[in-house]
Amino acid sequence: MNLLLVEDDKSLGVSLKERLDKEGYQTTWVSTLARAKEAFKATRFDLVILDVGLPDGSGFDFAKEVRESSTVPFIFVTAQTSAEQRLHGYEIGAEEYIPKPFHLKEFLMRVSHVLENHAIDAVVSCGQKQILFQSMSILNEDGTQTRLPLKDFQILKLLIERSPQVVSRDDILNKVWGEEKFPTHRTVDNIILRIRQALGEGGSRCIRSVRGVGYQWAEKVAVEHGK
Repeated sequence: MNLLLVEDDKSLGVSLKERLDKEGYQTTWVSTLARAKEAFKATRFDLVILDVGLPDGSGFDFAKEVRESSTVPFIFVTAQTSAEQRLHGYEIGAEEYIPKPFHLKEFLMRVSHVLENHAIDAVVSCGQKQILFQSMSILNEDGTQTRLPLKDFQILKLLIERSPQVVSRDDILNKVWGEEKFPTHRTVDNIILRIRQALGEGGSRCIRSVRGVGYQWAEKVAVEHGK
């Protein structure tokens, strides 16, 4: 998932970006409102995390602009913590208002919670077939559904969420199996083969192999946000 982090404190910005990236998010970090606006126009983000006091303006103003054109959720992370400021942030539409200083683990939990509450409704097609996220299945041309095993669907979902990024086999193993160390690269390859078969003729086109690295979802993903 793509996150936009707007934070002018260099030390904090570097730390948060590194940790968010480590958690598997794709994080764009900027330190000014001007750069935040440029990034927001150029990229589709799943969450905006922003400070209020920035060198070239107020995070409140940027949040208002975001809310006028998008339903993407946002979180304030700020030292401005008066009751009036917190209420203003929530009135604009913030999902969370996190006061500085904060505990990193709590911050990550709140980020995860907001993203889970704003589940992505993705319309993803592969040839004449569609992937149904709610039922973890593939809708076939004749209207029937092919339900995928949990690990298969988790890998497919990971590739789609990371698109157009190439996802390495090691990254797939870490994200899908975690501490379970028994799977191997061959396990991933076998599941990819099974997913391609379920996707039919377009399977190899939709899931592209990148030699020596891993796999990439190569088809367009149309996404809408909503609770």
